[in-house]
Amino acid sequence: MSTVTLRTMVGDYPNTAALKSGQVVASSVKLDFTEAKVPHDHFKQVVKGDYDAAELAIMTYLQAKGWGRPLIALPVVLHGRFQHAQIAYNAERGTLTPADLPGKRIGVRTYSQTTPTWVRGILQNDYGVDLSKVNWVTFDDGHVPEFRDPPNATRAPAGKKLLNMLLDGEVDAAVLSGADLKHPGLKPLIADPKKAAAEWHKRHGVLQINHIFVVKESLARDQPAVVKELYRLFVESKKAGVAPVAAGEIDDRPIGFAANRRNFEIAAQYAWQQRLIPRELKLDDLFDATTRSLGA
Repeated sequence: MSTVTLRTMVGDYPNTAALKSGQVVASSVKLDFTEAKVPHDHFKQVVKGDYDAAELAIMTYLQAKGWGRPLIALPVVLHGRFQHAQIAYNAERGTLTPADLPGKRIGVRTYSQTTPTWVRGILQNDYGVDLSKVNWVTFDDGHVPEFRDPPNATRAPAGKKLLNMLLDGEVDAAVLSGADLKHPGLKPLIADPKKAAAEWHKRHGVLQINHIFVVKESLARDQPAVVKELYRLFVESKKAGVAPVAAGEIDDRPIGFAANRRNFEIAAQYAWQQRLIPRELKLDDLFDATTRSLGA
C-alpha cells in the first residue's frame, strides 16, 4: 500500500501524545498535523471539510450528521467526563436548586456546546426541569451554521464575561469550566455532583463523552484500510500514554465500538430531545460498516 497523507487536527492529550510525537507510526499513513492548542477553534473548519481526519465535539458531530455533512466517526473518545459539577450558582445571592430554574437565567458559552447539552439533559431527564421555561444566555454561535438557538435563548451584551455576569447577578447560574468553577463564592447547582454522577453512571452505564475523532466519509468508503490503520494508531497511542483502567474505575477515554455504542446512543438521544439536530439519529447514521467493525 502506498503512503496516504492526511491533513489532521487533534489536540494534545495523554492518549494522543505518542501519536503526535511520532512514537507510534504506520508505513501506510502519514498524519500532517495542524497545530491545535485549542481544538474547538478548528471545529468550524472540520465541519466544512477542511481536514481529512480530525477531533470534533460529540454534539458538533451529531449536528454535522443531522445536516448532511460527509463525516463519519471512529469509535475513539479523546476525552470525556461527567458534567454534573459544571453548572454552578453564586451562593452569596441565596440558594438555588434545579427545581428553582424555571424563569431563571442560565449562562452558557454556546447553546449547542457539548457540556451545556449534557447538563441540560441531566436537568431534564433526572430533575424534571422544563428546559423551555429556562432563559438561556449565550455568548457565541455553534459550529454548524444551520442550527439556530431556541426562542428562549438570548445573546449576552457585547463585552460581557460569563463569570462576571454570574457574580453580578445578571445570570442566576452558569455552565462553567476550569478556573472559573473554583471561585470561592460558587456552589454546584446539583448537590454532591460526584455522587450524582456515580448514580447516573450506574443507571445508564454510559460515559458523557466530549470529543471524538472523525474522518471524511469518502476516506472510509474508498480507503477502509487507511481508516483501520488510523484506529490501530489510536489504540497504540492510548496504550503508550494512558495507564490501564483499574477494576471499578471508569475509562474516560474509551476506544472501540463495543465500548462506545451506548455512549453515542445517549448523546444522540439528548441532542434529539433538545432539538439540536433536525432529525433523530441512530447508530447506523453515526458509523459506517468500516468504523462499526473497529473494536466491535
